Amino acid sequence: MAGCMGLAFCTAVFSGEPERRLPVREYRDKMKAGWIGQIIGVAWGGPTEGRYRHIMPAANMPPFREELVNGAFGQDDLYVEMTFLRSLEQYGFDVSVRQAGIDFANSEYPLWVANDAGRRNLRAGIAPPDSSHPKFHNCAGAIDYQIESDYAGLIAPGMPNVVIALGEKFGRLMNYGDGVYAGQFMGGMYAEAFFERDIIKIIEAGLRCIPEQSMYAEMVRDMLRWHRENPDNWERTWQLVDRKYRDRNYYISALDVKLEGAFVLMGLLYGAGDPDKTIIISCRCGSDSDCNPSSSGGVLFTSLGLSKLPARFYRKLDEKAIFIYTAYNFPALVDVCEKLARQAVVRSGGRVEKDANGEDVFVIPVRSPVPSRFEDLKRPGPIAGSLYTDEEMRRIQSPALKWALPKLLPGWELAQGDPGRSCLLWQWQGKKNVLAVQGAARTQTGWRLQKKAEIPSGKKARLSFFCAAEGEGWEVAVTADGRELARRTVSHDPAKAGWTPVELELASASGKAMEIAIIGKPTATRPTRDQRPCYLVDVTFVAD
Repeated sequence: MAGCMGLAFCTAVFSGEPERRLPVREYRDKMKAGWIGQIIGVAWGGPTEGRYRHIMPAANMPPFREELVNGAFGQDDLYVEMTFLRSLEQYGFDVSVRQAGIDFANSEYPLWVANDAGRRNLRAGIAPPDSSHPKFHNCAGAIDYQIESDYAGLIAPGMPNVVIALGEKFGRLMNYGDGVYAGQFMGGMYAEAFFERDIIKIIEAGLRCIPEQSMYAEMVRDMLRWHRENPDNWERTWQLVDRKYRDRNYYISALDVKLEGAFVLMGLLYGAGDPDKTIIISCRCGSDSDCNPSSSGGVLFTSLGLSKLPARFYRKLDEKAIFIYTAYNFPALVDVCEKLARQAVVRSGGRVEKDANGEDVFVIPVRSPVPSRFEDLKRPGPIAGSLYTDEEMRRIQSPALKWALPKLLPGWELAQGDPGRSCLLWQWQGKKNVLAVQGAARTQTGWRLQKKAEIPSGKKARLSFFCAAEGEGWEVAVTADGRELARRTVSHDPAKAGWTPVELELASASGKAMEIAIIGKPTATRPTRDQRPCYLVDVTFVAD
């Protein structure tokens, strides 16, 4: 079935079609609750994350505290999806997937699993949708877009095709197949939760948003069936999930989205509409036990609305605090969601009317969802061959060395080091085109730049560059065919900001090719994940 690949697909108007009415005041009430549910779920489950592969004992569940509502301002479950909101706010719903990729590539927060792999690909010049293709990373079916898709349903009440289209735009940056469908399913549940309290109907609405032949859809159907068969025994259903979805035929990616999605549904199905019980069950299922209760809490809280929630969930919220790496505090977040929801309603063929009291009401056409084209993670389709142009790459603040070296230093390669964190800085400390080279985290192996070079018999070559460091320093050496020719200790002295020059000649009597290498090793005895890069600039090699 053809997918809703662009938001323009959702703008046709059909006369006589059914409509749903949603007062904007009620929309804001439910949308706020959706964000609060995410916040409470991730903060409450945070101390348990990744600690349990089995059902967590009830006694190990952290106690609820009202201060939890301020515990998610630094959580990736929140700030990553706000990057997508910011792209929509700045460029509108017609923002291209390529621009969305540039915005994501320019994010500065730490990432993991598919998010990290997708962003590395973007910074290396691999444009979406290929940035998420299994050919280019091995965790395309991980949980990432599932935990970041809440925004889509929260700005598209009753508009599942908008949710699906947003998944094609933002989910494609890091996920493929089931990884994308999981987010479209979650967003579809949120979109329905504005109009529906029955959890089964909300889940069924999300299911209609994804290809029925996908393994994720199979998991959702399994969960509905196992709940019918074991309506009062979630531990028994957990055992069925564990047996099937940890099997290698289904568990394809690290943090596989089908297993984690099942634990989201566990909370929704067995929580019986109770906020505490819903979050606790999703958390006690283990594995990614902060992300999963964030999702189940978000969906359930949306269906209830803030006005129906106990005040203990939100009354201590610090409305002035900014979500880290974003432009939003809670009131600003709510306002941008309403702004985008108004746009989505009109784009979907709806309208905003006044009721008898002069208050705004969303009038939303009822449209059947059109799922995306089916993709199989086990047998992925061909790549699109999508690459960023040099002009687009100049808009990425720190392109990966994989892209930069062929442009700036033909023949050189990063033979050792961290290819994801090593990058080009267009300008740093008064210099242009600076290479920020990083070793693998938590190791002392450092990094190595090298090239094969032939120096004509009886001639000499010159190699020169400048190097600098921040924080802990680096030992920088130059070798030719393994023989050390120079070594410099590069350290950061706050009183002496500057660059250390390296310049030397290489002679050859044979005329044969030799391997030239610039090697960096941390001076710290035990480097940490926070070890700063070594900076190189003006690398020049001339052989004549």
